[in-house]
Amino acid sequence: MHDDDCMHGDDLLQVGQKAPDFKGTAVMPNDTFKEISLSEDYKGKYVYLFFYPLDFTFVCPTEILAFNNKLKEFKKRKVEVIGVSVDSQFSHLAWKQTPVEKGGIGDIKYPLLSDITKEISYSYNVLLEEAGISLRGSFLIDKEGVLQHYLINNLPLGRSIDEALRMIDALQYTEKHGEVCPANWKEGEDAMKPDQKGVSSYLAKHAE
Repeated sequence: MHDDDCMHGDDLLQVGQKAPDFKGTAVMPNDTFKEISLSEDYKGKYVYLFFYPLDFTFVCPTEILAFNNKLKEFKKRKVEVIGVSVDSQFSHLAWKQTPVEKGGIGDIKYPLLSDITKEISYSYNVLLEEAGISLRGSFLIDKEGVLQHYLINNLPLGRSIDEALRMIDALQYTEKHGEVCPANWKEGEDAMKPDQKGVSSYLAKHAE
């Protein structure tokens, strides 16, 4: 047992390495159930995988709806969004079929994956063992299945969807241009060559 009560499936989970594969039953946008896996259904695709604690809770629906409201922005970047919690697919469906004004999430347009065995949360190091729920983990996986970015928030702290999109923009810019993205970089701003001349030129141009 760790002092922070967080159960680690692989203490070596790192960016730059293959993301843990996962497989489970998801509620799809058309309210059907489907077995999905990272290695089979999302091979060759960007994936933004996010964990949330539980259905029918408080911060969680605000995040789920925020992802849904920005889903066109993810699609424009060719990124597939998947939400995950330890609830069953039946709970996901019931929550999805509950109107927003009654505490539900309504007709969201991306899959909600069931991790009722908690194996996925375990493998991504977000499982709180005693509570039996997951922290708010966000994972950006590239087209090669490599984990490029992750962020884990404690339970009370809702995440920023705009920051998720900024990370995707930075990754895709770097892949396309071979340049690196400085602090607070946003699409359309200057990046830099990954060498001493590049950073010197950038800092000289943007010196306050």
